Amino acid sequence: MVITVPASSANLGPGFDSIGLAVNRFLTLEAEEAAEWSFSSTSSELNDIPQGKDNLVYEVAEELARQLGMELPPCEVKMTSDIPLARGLGSSAAAIIAAIELTDQLTGASLTKEEKMRFASLWEGHPDNVGPCLYGGLIVGTHTDEDTNMVHCGVPDVDLVMAVPDTELMTKKARGILPEHLEYHHAIRGSSVSNVLVAALLKEDWALAGKMMGRDVLHHPYRAKLVPGLLDIITNIKDYGAYGAALSGAGPTVMCLAPRGSGEDVRNKLQTDYPDFHVQTAEPAAFGAVVRYMQVKENSGMSL
Repeated sequence: MVITVPASSANLGPGFDSIGLAVNRFLTLEAEEAAEWSFSSTSSELNDIPQGKDNLVYEVAEELARQLGMELPPCEVKMTSDIPLARGLGSSAAAIIAAIELTDQLTGASLTKEEKMRFASLWEGHPDNVGPCLYGGLIVGTHTDEDTNMVHCGVPDVDLVMAVPDTELMTKKARGILPEHLEYHHAIRGSSVSNVLVAALLKEDWALAGKMMGRDVLHHPYRAKLVPGLLDIITNIKDYGAYGAALSGAGPTVMCLAPRGSGEDVRNKLQTDYPDFHVQTAEPAAFGAVVRYMQVKENSGMSL
């Protein structure tokens, strides 16, 4: 069995903990039934992954199976990924979705996407991280202990340009720097800007969407000190030919939306002026998690 899951870029600025976009960087799991659980990878992004039951994929898969009242047969899992770790591109979210798909296939539970989304959001805490990995494209969601609600909004017709720093930024640190409370008028401003962002995205008014991305008051002002160059890129991104820019997830990657076909030109200009970032082009991923089956080899054990 082969499971492929895209990366995700959350928030898009003022869509904090609510808006997410699938990105064409992928985590792939190849799983075959075995005598015991094991995990391995040849990808540089996964050099230090736990090789046993302390692997995140197993932890998520086992918990879901427990909740379903089912047993998981042990598997040998080979993982490959080009999603940078701890860069705000949903590497953990992709692993969570991959684990859910693995459990669904191994147990024959036939979970709906809504059920997968609910479990993933309860585990991860934020629908904008896991939703794009499951559904692909653009999602807008909200999540509480009581329920999870999400709308799939299609696939934006834009190029993506990612400015990825060398340094990691752990989500816990990026969360810890945020204030516990916002003044009422700041909360209202944040809400209105987020609303206009969603409307602009749905109307494909990319210039307005980019403008709103730069007007976030919920996390950019606080996290900027953790990501040198963030506010400078956001402020000047139109000069490089892009619509707008925002911190991707908790950072430190800066995600830029650019007109279709202009991504490479934007990338070259940004790379020249921001040599401390690895600037890459990308695209919105049209599809979320995909499961396919490998051909069964003759005279071998059961393959998945």
